[in-house]
Amino acid sequence: MAICDISHLQAVALTLILTFLLYTSFHLSRKPISIVKSELHKNCTSVSELATIASGSGGQQPSLTPLHTDLDCSWKPFDKSNYKQLLGAMDYSFLCAYAVGMYLSGIIGERLPIRLYLTVGMLTSGLFTCLFGLGYVYNIHSLGFYVFVQVANGLVQTTGWPSVVTCIGNWFGKGRRGLIMGLWNSHTSVGNILGSLIAGYWVSSNWGLSFIVPGLIIAAMGVVCFLFLIERDATSLKHCLAFFPLLQSYDTELLLPRESVCVPVQPVLVVKSESKPTAISFTGALRIPGVIEFSLCLLFAKLVSYTFLFWLPLYITKAAHLDAKKAGDLSTLFDVGGIVGGILAGVISDKLGKRATTCAVMLLLAAPTLYGFSMISQLGLGPTTGMLLVCGGLVNGPYSLITTAVSADLGTHKSLKGNAKALSTVTAIIDGTGSVGQYHWSADLKDYIAILKLPKYRNTI
Repeated sequence: MAICDISHLQAVALTLILTFLLYTSFHLSRKPISIVKSELHKNCTSVSELATIASGSGGQQPSLTPLHTDLDCSWKPFDKSNYKQLLGAMDYSFLCAYAVGMYLSGIIGERLPIRLYLTVGMLTSGLFTCLFGLGYVYNIHSLGFYVFVQVANGLVQTTGWPSVVTCIGNWFGKGRRGLIMGLWNSHTSVGNILGSLIAGYWVSSNWGLSFIVPGLIIAAMGVVCFLFLIERDATSLKHCLAFFPLLQSYDTELLLPRESVCVPVQPVLVVKSESKPTAISFTGALRIPGVIEFSLCLLFAKLVSYTFLFWLPLYITKAAHLDAKKAGDLSTLFDVGGIVGGILAGVISDKLGKRATTCAVMLLLAAPTLYGFSMISQLGLGPTTGMLLVCGGLVNGPYSLITTAVSADLGTHKSLKGNAKALSTVTAIIDGTGSVGQYHWSADLKDYIAILKLPKYRNTI
């Protein structure tokens, strides 16, 4: 029994760390598009002005027209005046596919082995992420190609969240889910930070590698998932040792004498177990108390979080006139705040036993903070840095809590009478509804960013 206990703890640690790394790679592969946007369409007007000043200072007439500069400094087809709509179209493609696919993913995930389902999703996501980067390598300028890649990637990325939450929910009870999942859910912010740093490293020299490298990373993690992921808690000594062959080959020898021993055979009574619980239907999951309410709550929390995810680097580039790499590095502060906020939300909800109250208070505080961000950011880089940290904590705190601990609680609700086959579907419904919000809201920010090109809004950060 002691051997099983030891291997059980090791299996818990392995599952926690592995699922953390797996979903980190998912977010790592989503982040490059926000970093590369400012490279797909550079501030060509500034380039033209610098060229004019340089030529004028030499006593020569400027020979480079703005149109010529515009064509040279951006990546077709994002070099036109409607670039915001085209960049937004890529976001819509990914987010719409992700929102629709998430509802289907939970239902499919309940009926397939998590390890295989997650592995296939990660390998295909790596493929489509690399394909986007190959557009640079092979000089592809077709909007349809990039939209197709985003749609396909959005669909396969939906395999990640329901799978990892279901896996973690199988291992941990409700008692400390808030703290454990608050720590564990920092993988979203860690992935965003790593994705920003990796994409930013190559964005100015070869933005294709900003996608290819994260694509290779998530594909490699898919292989690791296939080899090492343990889907659920071990229930017997044999099952425990199956995952730890070193323990099996060494420790079991200590339990048995080296001489042959005759063991009397005892009659065994075999009791036929009841039929296995069936996967819950979509409508059945909606009837679980709290699913609809928390889904709507996440809709508003996630739309703010993903607006920052997809547009913050471009906002900083246009407002502060920083290059793509520096803007990407600065945008990671929002995710750093999100890590702290997620942990605090988990700890507070565990101690109070009130997850809904914790989410409500943090979201109420986030509303005036986000409004203050637009005003305080005009005071300089220091206040902007502080506000990004605070906004990240208050927005991503409830976002983290709802998508992890709350989803796991609802997926194992007492109304299910012990049927654990609802966790993936419930998680998918909640996260899918949140994705609907992020899809609609990200459409509006591109128009707001346009005003940053006006002279009165320049140099405000």
